[in-house]
Amino acid sequence: QVQLVEAGGGLVQAGGSLRLSCAASGRTLSMSRMGWFRQAPGKEREFVAAVNWSAGTPYYGDFVQGRFTISRDNAKNTLSLQMNDLKPEDTAVYYCAASTKWEIVSIGLNYDYWGQGNQVTVSS
Repeated sequence: QVQLVEAGGGLVQAGGSLRLSCAASGRTLSMSRMGWFRQAPGKEREFVAAVNWSAGTPYYGDFVQGRFTISRDNAKNTLSLQMNDLKPEDTAVYYCAASTKWEIVSIGLNYDYWGQGNQVTVSS
């Protein structure tokens, strides 16, 4: 089992910045990828970003457009998402996720463990 505990989130003005973090514990050696998904009311779950855990290869959703940066610390089993130039459409619950597989990176069903989620609200 892998446990994921998220921190961060909150209310920011449009154009502001926010940093999310996720700490993994348990059987972390089984992880192939870690990433972030988000879900807004009435919308489907959306891929935000992910990294291959060992190599650090990053992947980003199409909407990011250079505004977000994902990073990981393998020694500390932590994952971060730095979000800059936030927009009202970024408002959502953000979830940390971990995968033990090597399937398509942007599909949530390919992830095995999930954090509790954190609300990010961007006001206009």
